[in-house]
Amino acid sequence: MKLTVEDINVKGKKVLVRCDFNVPLNENSEITDENRIVGSLPTIKYLIENGAKVILCSHMGKPKGEPKPELSLAPVAKSLSEKLGKEVIFAADDNVVGDNAKAAIAEMSDGDVVLLQNTRYRAEETKNVDEFSKELASLADVFVNDAFGTAHRAHCSNVGVSQYVECAVAGYLIEKEIEFLGNAVNSPVRPLVAILGGSKVSSKISVIENLLKKVDKLIIGGGMAYTFFAAQGKTTGTSLLEPDYIDYAKKMLDAAGDKILLPVDTVVAKEFSNDAESMVVEGNIPEGWMGLDIGPKSIELFSQAVKDAKTVVWNGPMGVFEMPNFAKGTNTIATVLADLDATTVIGGGDSVAAVNQAGLGEKMSHISTGGGASLEYLEGKELPGIVCLTDK
Repeated sequence: MKLTVEDINVKGKKVLVRCDFNVPLNENSEITDENRIVGSLPTIKYLIENGAKVILCSHMGKPKGEPKPELSLAPVAKSLSEKLGKEVIFAADDNVVGDNAKAAIAEMSDGDVVLLQNTRYRAEETKNVDEFSKELASLADVFVNDAFGTAHRAHCSNVGVSQYVECAVAGYLIEKEIEFLGNAVNSPVRPLVAILGGSKVSSKISVIENLLKKVDKLIIGGGMAYTFFAAQGKTTGTSLLEPDYIDYAKKMLDAAGDKILLPVDTVVAKEFSNDAESMVVEGNIPEGWMGLDIGPKSIELFSQAVKDAKTVVWNGPMGVFEMPNFAKGTNTIATVLADLDATTVIGGGDSVAAVNQAGLGEKMSHISTGGGASLEYLEGKELPGIVCLTDK
């Protein structure tokens, strides 16, 4: 267990908080999706209410170690000011820890908030160079990590800085991720069912191997299912296929017995287009056709498989949900999970997008804020951004 913001006295302390403000901007530098900012508010508000001097930092995009005006965090400061109902001072230093930041922090009263410039303006950030970690730490007494989306990376602003402060603790977002993702995989209420989708087997090998040891049932859909089809000797037409992983899929199927559930029918199309000619096939996918969604029998099979589950972890869509004509599998599974009397944990960017697109986000127990981080957590890996926090 790691210390959290509620375990320490923050009054009068300078608290550096690593947030995930990697939000999308349009050509006018306006934020088009504020979910990540909204997600950071509980931790920030708690610190304000408890008299901390709150210093926020985050990366945005990939400026690759140099100042890029279009990736400035200035719009985030504006959004935060509106949401918190108080001014968030933006320290616009291209070197992140510069004169503006130092002057603003020197003038802070308890409950004030300062936002630093994009941490990736510094090349040292992604290399976890001690010098920049020490500069960040020099601004604060205490470090709070609340950016689960980068917890699988060891950077200065989420790992390096933790070595040079009084203590490093988890914010509410990270605490929630540890609680839900950790418990779902390591101490679940059973039956535990995992649903894996998305395009590639290769990106989820370790997840499959780790989950097979722990789940009662593993459902595989999406593009990765076709490599398993090939492993069963079925034809896959022009569907997404990873020939190098067919043998691996065979081994998994042999080792898993009846634990793995694959689609029994497929919605196939002539081309990768929403308006393409389509049909439902069982078994072999004909030459010249590609699988773009699971079929109605598979939807029924998968729905039945999760019906009695008490814990469900879902990572990856069942088909090309971005196209309305091939979104039924993903949307139906989302609806079934939303109605379950179970702990439902959604991880991975695409499945989160699909659930939110279907308007069902509120009905899930937990929606993970980290794509790569949640995948690595499901693989059973230790995440540097969590390991570095102070133990209880």
